Amino acid sequence: MRYPFEWVEGCVTAPKGFRAAGVRCGVKSQGRDLAVIVSEVPAVAAGMFTTNRAAAPCVRHSRHVVEAGTARAIVANSGNANAATGEEGFIDNVRMAQKVAQLLECPPAQVVTASTGVIGHRLPLEKIEAGIVQALNELSPQGGHNAAEAIMTTDTVPKTAALALQLPEGEVRIGGIAKGAGMIAPNVATMLCFLTTDAQISSPALQQVLKDAVERSFHCLTIDGDTSTNDMVVVLANGQSGVDMSRYLDDFELALETLCKRLAQQIARDGEGATKLVEIEVRGARTFTEARKAGKTVAESPLVKTALFGNDPNWGRILAALGRSGVEMDADRVQIALQGTLVYTDGRPTEFDARALHKQLKADTVRIVIDLQHGTEHATVWTCDFSYDYVRINAEYHT
Repeated sequence: MRYPFEWVEGCVTAPKGFRAAGVRCGVKSQGRDLAVIVSEVPAVAAGMFTTNRAAAPCVRHSRHVVEAGTARAIVANSGNANAATGEEGFIDNVRMAQKVAQLLECPPAQVVTASTGVIGHRLPLEKIEAGIVQALNELSPQGGHNAAEAIMTTDTVPKTAALALQLPEGEVRIGGIAKGAGMIAPNVATMLCFLTTDAQISSPALQQVLKDAVERSFHCLTIDGDTSTNDMVVVLANGQSGVDMSRYLDDFELALETLCKRLAQQIARDGEGATKLVEIEVRGARTFTEARKAGKTVAESPLVKTALFGNDPNWGRILAALGRSGVEMDADRVQIALQGTLVYTDGRPTEFDARALHKQLKADTVRIVIDLQHGTEHATVWTCDFSYDYVRINAEYHT
C-alpha cells in the first residue's frame, strides 16, 4: 500500500534537527545574500551536480563532500558565482567551508558550499566570512524562508516546500528550497536546490532515490536551454525521526519526487521575464526518455515560447519542434491540444476558434498535451514563455 503525505508549513527546517538562517553580508547591492543550513548531527549526504565542464569550485568541493557521504552544513552565497576565478577561487571556496567548520567544530569536508551569480569575479571573502558568523549566530528552526531568500539572484520570489509522510513507525518530513530563474536546463543537476529530511536512510539508497526523483522533476524543467556552471541539488538526511526507510523506499521516493516537482514548477513560473507557467505533457512515446526529450525540445524552442508570450495558438511551431527532436514519430499520427482544445490531428489542423483560444492562452498557466501515439510512456515538462523582459534582464545582467 501507499502511505499518505501532506504539505506542511516551513521548508528546510520542517524536518527535525535542522536550523537555518539567511543574512545580508554585502555581496549583492541589496537583499539577503548568504544562507546557512545546519543539521544538529552529522547527516547522510547525496547530491547531483552540473555536467558543465567549466564547473565552479563549489561544485567540485561539494562533489567530494557527497562522495564521502556525510555533511553537517550547507553554506551558499548569491550575487557571485565564484566561477572562472582561477586557483584563487578554489582557495576562497575552501575558506568558506573552513569558516563554517571552525564555528560548528566539524571537518571542512562535511560542509557543502554553493555560490550563484555573476561569473568571473572573486568572492568578497571578508564580507562572506563575517556573514557566516552572523548567520550561524542567527540559526533558527524558523530560518528556512530567510535562507530561501538569500540564495535568490534574478528570482522574484523564494521557492520553498515541505511535506510530512505518515508511516506506521511515525512521521517523516522532507523540506526544500531552490533558486533559479534563468540559465536553466538541468543536465544531471539543477540550479541550486537544497533538501533536508529527518528520515533514517543509507547513503546509497538516498543517492538512488534522489537521482530517480530528479529525473522526473528538475530534469523535466527548462527555462532557456542553458546549463549553469554552478548547478547542484543536495539532500541531507539526519535520521532524527527515528524511522528507517529501508521498508518504505518507494513511498519516500514518491514523496521526494512530488516535493521536487513542486519546486520545479515554482522555478518555471518565476522564469526570467515570464508571464505564465507552461506545462507540456507528452503521451504515447516509446520510452520516458523520449517523451521528455520531445517535451524539452518544444519547451526550449524560442519560436514556441514567443508564440506563447503573444497568446498565439501557433501549433505549427510545436509540430516543427517535435519533428527535429530526434524522437521517433509519425506526423500523421501526432495529436496536439492547447488548453484542452485539439488543434492538430491526422496530419492536418482541426477547426477551432482561434480568437477564443487566443484568450485562453492569456491564463497564467498554459497546458500543452502532445500524443505521439507511438507507445505507452509519458512525461511532463515545465517551462515558461519568452518575453521582452527576458532579453532586457539578460542584456543588462552584468553591466
